[in-house]
Amino acid sequence: MISLPPALITDDLKEVFFCCDMQSCKGVCCVEGDAGAPLAEQEISLLDDYLDEIKPFMTPGGIEEIEQIGVFDYDAEGKFVTPLIEGMECAYIFFDNGIARCAIEEAFQQKKIPFPKPLSCHLYPVRISQMGKGDSVNYHKWYICDKALEKGHREKIPLYLFLQDALIRKYGRNWYNRLLKLIT
Repeated sequence: MISLPPALITDDLKEVFFCCDMQSCKGVCCVEGDAGAPLAEQEISLLDDYLDEIKPFMTPGGIEEIEQIGVFDYDAEGKFVTPLIEGMECAYIFFDNGIARCAIEEAFQQKKIPFPKPLSCHLYPVRISQMGKGDSVNYHKWYICDKALEKGHREKIPLYLFLQDALIRKYGRNWYNRLLKLIT
């Protein structure tokens, strides 16, 4: 484990090689699972504020789900998550040539909104949980990402590099630079 306040980080960030392979997995992480993606409270406010800019990229089923229950839902532990369409795919999904993509991210890339997808999605396959006064940063191994592990090995991309932008978004540039000194 690596201690870099405010986080305790699994060694997997330097030991696991990972690079999403959307052509192979088809974005199934946005389709499978037992709950939607975790959301921070401030992300819920942003989704509320910018829903009209995100909706044009969503599926009719996703729009219907959001109109029925709102921009977020609760998981089994009562935490905020993205809503699911009929208990399956994320309500913010759309499909591009058979690949599941994020309507929030698409709206951001087209400069319609000022924020990218939820941080939990940006950080995936890492999950952050509260541990006392700090964070526990852990790699979430899931069989659907086996091709991403293969691609990461092939291209020699460790998790800390694959997640550079997301980690900087979460903890800041100075924190990330300190992480680099600790693990390289």
